[in-house]
Amino acid sequence: MNTPTAQAHRTGWILLLDRLLDITVGIALIGELLVVIGNVLGRTFIDAPLLWSDEVATLALSTIAFIGGAVAYRRDAHISVRTIVNMLPEKTQAVVLAGADWVVLGLGLLSFFYSIGLVEARWEELTPILEMRGAWFAVPLSVGMVMLAVYALVRLYEQPRGAVLAALVAVLVLAAPFVLFGFLADAPMANGSAISIALLLVLVTVLLGLPVGFALMLGTILYLHIGTFVPLIAVPQNMVDGVGRFVLLALPFFIFAGFIMEGGGISRRLVELIAALVGRLRGGLMQVMVVSMYIVSGISGSKAADVAAVGLVMRDMLDEEGYDRAEAAAVLAASAAMGECIPPSLAMLVLGSVTSLSIGALFAAGLIPAAVIALCLMALIYFRAAKFNTRQHGSRNWPLIRRLALRAIIPFSMPALLFGGIFSGFATPTEISAFAVAYGLAIAALLYREVNLRQFGRMIAEASTVSAMVLFTLAAAQTFSWVLSAAQLPHSLAALVATWHDNATLFMLASITAVVILGSLLEGLPALLILAPLLLPLAPDLGIDPLHYGIVLLVAMGIGAFLPPLGVGFYIACAVTRAPVDRASAFMIPYVLILLIGLLLVTFVPWFTLLVPGLLGFAS
Repeated sequence: MNTPTAQAHRTGWILLLDRLLDITVGIALIGELLVVIGNVLGRTFIDAPLLWSDEVATLALSTIAFIGGAVAYRRDAHISVRTIVNMLPEKTQAVVLAGADWVVLGLGLLSFFYSIGLVEARWEELTPILEMRGAWFAVPLSVGMVMLAVYALVRLYEQPRGAVLAALVAVLVLAAPFVLFGFLADAPMANGSAISIALLLVLVTVLLGLPVGFALMLGTILYLHIGTFVPLIAVPQNMVDGVGRFVLLALPFFIFAGFIMEGGGISRRLVELIAALVGRLRGGLMQVMVVSMYIVSGISGSKAADVAAVGLVMRDMLDEEGYDRAEAAAVLAASAAMGECIPPSLAMLVLGSVTSLSIGALFAAGLIPAAVIALCLMALIYFRAAKFNTRQHGSRNWPLIRRLALRAIIPFSMPALLFGGIFSGFATPTEISAFAVAYGLAIAALLYREVNLRQFGRMIAEASTVSAMVLFTLAAAQTFSWVLSAAQLPHSLAALVATWHDNATLFMLASITAVVILGSLLEGLPALLILAPLLLPLAPDLGIDPLHYGIVLLVAMGIGAFLPPLGVGFYIACAVTRAPVDRASAFMIPYVLILLIGLLLVTFVPWFTLLVPGLLGFAS
């Protein structure tokens, strides 16, 4: 009986579950933050590093990604595309959305079942320092999948019964042929057909509103079931391994730093100064967004954090000035795409780790190419400004600018802290990201006094949710990229590019096309991990400087990651600006074109890339 009292009880236990999971994920985030800072301080000042910090980091990342990922699903924070769904009649929309929840329920139960096998398989493994059982790294996935199934059931219970039943029938009918084939066929489906069906399934389900991370999981499971007959334990195994890299800690830390910068007034002071200096240009706050992204990318390091740090600060300013949210999302996504070659980009760290390129040289090489692309975007905004229909401003207020500049001195010290710590060898970029959180919190709480204990708790919850969504999607992208590798798709793509090895121009154009396409499919970083080691050794034979080629790959990857309809970064930008994805996709078209023009300028004018490394003495 659905009485108000019964409904209150249901709401009460769900809220309690939400709170318990929030606390669990928050403890993982704050605990690992303290461990990383303690490790650096102990190593530097008393020669006593915390040798077990990497092991704790793996457990913390797994907890944030999978338990936090379930909370993000409950809060509808996972990135999804509702373009086609919103065009359907209301009753059909309800069926489609309920179908997505049925799929998530099935994925949660299936992943939980196979994760138990992973826990058992890793029970005898022991970590070298703490001698922790390897199974503990898989436990958060098991717990997260159970919570995911619980939340999916709750969502289904809250929807109209007719739509839920109709969606169940539709999902079972559509799934039945593939399920039966996997169980009854004598041999797997031909590799090309299986991977084509998996890719088509990912695209269709994303367009029908299934969150991107779950669509990638679904495509992985389908390919393994019909194309290889490989046990599905490979799915949880690859997801756990996909978030087990220490370098990924920079992502939740920089996202946390972004929320502290936003909530503590740090980003506001930076953006206000930039707005005072740049906002009177034709295009106003759109120009401010590009310049802010160029500067803040040097603080945050990850595209999700870049988008959050700038977008969260500027969202209300844009609304007050009358800017179209869809256009703002397009500008935010386009300007964030250039952030992949602004240090300390995670993509730069990954590229340096999988190739022979120096990370320091990459840091130096990316500054001018990013500026070139920023100027191209600003030129487009200048010419589109007449369509913005916003308030006009007078001349610059220089007394105000001086006051804002004084207020921004301390916030601008954050990049100095980051680069000073990295180049001095005091800490790695990942470790410096932890100090960025501590430094930002000290400024916001002690100097500006804009953060109290309750606000700090809310920042932890928000940062955990966003970090979990991104890490969960990365985990799903990791397992899907493993499937693409198993299907030999990246190697076929690399072989196609290599056929133009005797023509530098065609080779560069083919490389750009391959990385943009695969970057869109795989969220960016997996594409770089797969293609860079294959393609980079081919560049010197064509007279292409490897450092220059690496920057070109980074920019192309950034464009792919923000390219609709599959670029994950684009949907993050839409979520931050609260813009409808369908309208933002239309506004994105001219910005994608100008990004490609900027990329071609960087590609065929190597001087942009090589000038700063040459001045700093990095070997070519």
